[in-house]
Amino acid sequence: MRRFASAALLASLAACANGANVKTAPRDPEPAPPTASDQRVVFPAIASQGALVIGKVPAGSTVLFGERTLRPTPYGTVVFGIGRDATGPLRVDVTRSDGSRETATIAVAPRDWPIERIDGVPPDTVNPPPEIAARIESEQALVSAARARDDDRADFAQPFIWPVQGRVSGRFGNQRIYNGTPKPPHSGMDIAAAQGTPVLAPAAGIITFANPGLYLTGGTVLLDHGHGVSSNFLHLSRIDVKMGDRVAQGQVIGAVGATGRATGPHLHWGMNWFEVRIDPLLVLERKK
Repeated sequence: MRRFASAALLASLAACANGANVKTAPRDPEPAPPTASDQRVVFPAIASQGALVIGKVPAGSTVLFGERTLRPTPYGTVVFGIGRDATGPLRVDVTRSDGSRETATIAVAPRDWPIERIDGVPPDTVNPPPEIAARIESEQALVSAARARDDDRADFAQPFIWPVQGRVSGRFGNQRIYNGTPKPPHSGMDIAAAQGTPVLAPAAGIITFANPGLYLTGGTVLLDHGHGVSSNFLHLSRIDVKMGDRVAQGQVIGAVGATGRATGPHLHWGMNWFEVRIDPLLVLERKK
């Protein structure tokens, strides 16, 4: 008996030495800060329409993308989105703290955008009367204002997770025809899931909008991930957060529903870089 006890003890000690059952600290969403001598400008050579692009510049650089100045994190990370219909090449102009300059050029890979026909939608949500159209415009203005937030949190840099598990029933960018009427391209990704399924935060962030009763989108939540990157969750049957809440990745923020303009329970997950709509599926597939 003593020999067996000693062997078990030794095995337990060996397991501990190898890290078994030892909790590790959560991974920082960004890599270690660059050294002062690291003056590289790193961007992908090519990116798809609808992509979220993350690049690296020397810390303290001034970065211009189009008409917007990108603010690097202390680690030199910058982020921007490529719209559905963008064409390349794109230019990112970088001025280092020592005054030297470099331009990164990014080719844009085009995508094929299928047409989706969706019938059975309530007619008033497809072609609303004037008073409803005014309400929709007012509500969407509030959502757009929430997307304008720009602070220095880098929650966008962590790998994103699926907010719910299910079949992708609607893809970003596809042209939609509701009851025979062409409408703007689909702004996000629809995930089929049962009514009441918990919706998880795909990455950490701050709740910047939460309303259970918007006309088109029903229960609606916006989650800001920093530097203009945000997620929106539509048609929710329940909202478990409020404006100003700080949420962790994986935290329940609401439940799947069919509120607003929806033909059945599902989660619409959209993403934006400020006013630019981006494809959540590409963000999920992005490699560190």
